[in-house]
Amino acid sequence: MNSPPETPSAAERPAITDAELLTAHINGDPHAFSEIVKRHRDRMWAVALRTLGDPDEAADAVQDAFVSAYRKAATFRGEAAVTTWLHRIVVNACLDRMRRKSVRPVADDELIEAAERETPLPDQTVEREVSMEVSAALKLLPNDQRAALVLVDMMGYSVEDAAQVLQVPSGTVKSRCARGRAKLAPILSHLRNRTDFNRVSSAKGAELRDG
Repeated sequence: MNSPPETPSAAERPAITDAELLTAHINGDPHAFSEIVKRHRDRMWAVALRTLGDPDEAADAVQDAFVSAYRKAATFRGEAAVTTWLHRIVVNACLDRMRRKSVRPVADDELIEAAERETPLPDQTVEREVSMEVSAALKLLPNDQRAALVLVDMMGYSVEDAAQVLQVPSGTVKSRCARGRAKLAPILSHLRNRTDFNRVSSAKGAELRDG
């Protein structure tokens, strides 16, 4: 007599949503959370790298964030998308690290390239230089302004979505972005008309965010 076929895990079933994977994880599926990590780790790392400006710190922040998400999965209420919930945890992990220690500057421009490895672009050497200048400038901002600008200007989030991630009113995000842009304007004014500057900002960020 043939034994019945095993029921596939949530991660093995086609077209399953992030919310369904999270529910499966809460219900004991041992593979579901690994699939969530696989889907979103690159985008989460991109957020952390742009926020912290250091690849080692970013990797540690993402690891901390996923451990936290794994343990706190039952607190997810479904009021926002799973990706928004994950971004919130990653941003909080980054802010915690910025509060605890001074993040050292990026020393190797090839490590910045890793955040953009999915889509080769022309003249990448110049673009990496621009990306490093932007990252260095962002580190001059207060943490709250930096987080808002990373989400809105670098990752392409709407103000409303960024407000959900940061758990503040939309007006607060607008204010933080405006103050941050005003501080960055004189520092990055020489990049304003360069197309490679535009590519390392919201257009590239939206691609990283949406996969």
